Amino acid sequence: MAKVTIYTTPTCGWCMKTKAFFKSNNIAYSERNVAEDEKAADEMVEKSGQRSVPVIEIDEKIIVGFDEKQLRKALKMQEKN
Repeated sequence: MAKVTIYTTPTCGWCMKTKAFFKSNNIAYSERNVAEDEKAADEMVEKSGQRSVPVIEIDEKIIVGFDEKQLRKALKMQEKN
C-alpha cells in the first residue's frame, strides 16, 4: 500500500475534491493542515517548491493540485475511461 500524505487548508475546494477521490477509492492518507501547522507548511514548500494546495505526496512522488490521471498513475490504479 502506498504512503499518501496530502497538504491542505480548510477552505481549499481542490483539497476537498482530492480527499473525496481518496475516500471513494478507499485510499488511506494522512492530512497536514498547512494553515495551522507552520512546520507542515515549510515541509510542503521544501518538497514541492509550491505554496499552493493541495500538494499530494505518494511514496515520495509529489503532485501539485488535483490531477486524477497523475493520482491514479502514482497509486497504480487503472485509468478511468
